[in-house]
Amino acid sequence: MADTQAKDGYYYTEKHEWVKVEGDVALIGITDFAQNALGDIVFIDLPKPGKQIKAKDSLGTIESVKAAEDLYSPISGEVVETNASLGSNPQSVNAEPFDTWMVKLKNIQTSELSGLLNAAQYKEYVSKLD
Repeated sequence: MADTQAKDGYYYTEKHEWVKVEGDVALIGITDFAQNALGDIVFIDLPKPGKQIKAKDSLGTIESVKAAEDLYSPISGEVVETNASLGSNPQSVNAEPFDTWMVKLKNIQTSELSGLLNAAQYKEYVSKLD
């Protein structure tokens, strides 16, 4: 698949989530590969602020016309905010997967970032899925 973009400055999981750290907050979303695989996203169920999340725990569900998939947290932290615009406009994830965050975490465990893929590693990983 040629369209396997990964952006520098983000960390990636093999389940196609990304995390971008901005100061002491982490933004989490899904990659272009994931939104392509899902197809048209119609609903996203996310946790309430205040919820403690551990790395690899489910953060919610993404539903598309093709399937429903769990969204997993790349790192541990506390949900501080969810992207409210996704309630009325979930398809924005299809249009701008790297600009459309789903959850913001605070009190993040930055040491867990070393276990994630960087952009080059993620591109290499996805290239082997073709």
